[in-house]
Amino acid sequence: MTDLSRLANMAEIFSALVVVGGIIFAVLQMRQTRQQRRELAAIELFRSFGSPEFADAYQTVLHFPHGLTAAEMKAQFPECERCAMLISTTMESIGVMMYQRIVPAAVVYNLIGSSTVILWKKLEVWANDLREEVDSPYAFEWFQWLAIQLEEMQDDSVKPAYESRRDWKPLNFGNEL
Repeated sequence: MTDLSRLANMAEIFSALVVVGGIIFAVLQMRQTRQQRRELAAIELFRSFGSPEFADAYQTVLHFPHGLTAAEMKAQFPECERCAMLISTTMESIGVMMYQRIVPAAVVYNLIGSSTVILWKKLEVWANDLREEVDSPYAFEWFQWLAIQLEEMQDDSVKPAYESRRDWKPLNFGNEL
């Protein structure tokens, strides 16, 4: 009977180990899935900036004078309001994705950090005018939030990537050629 009892104890221990192993495996799979989702979100973020429409809108807004009001934009640059709207809605989406931690802040910062701050400064007065026009303080709230966060992340003592990362080499460089 002791052999049967010993086998039963070993089976219970084995069962417990299988359950613990299953839990560990599930946690690792969840982490991997979360990482893959972040990477896919970053790729989609990159794609949105690669579109010709966004590039055109970016170039147009970059040449706006600072402090352009909605009325001035409509009067002086009526075709450019669409550009301002495209930039703002894109940045709005990115702000929500960063806040929800779908895309890591470091990825957003490295990809569009300074651009977002510049674009918000160009469009801030226009966005505030639009808020008054639609009687809602929530218009482009996430674009503004994103610009504030990214501006706070900026460190003026750090050199730009083309200087600070000059010595970077890909892993196994030369071995895969």
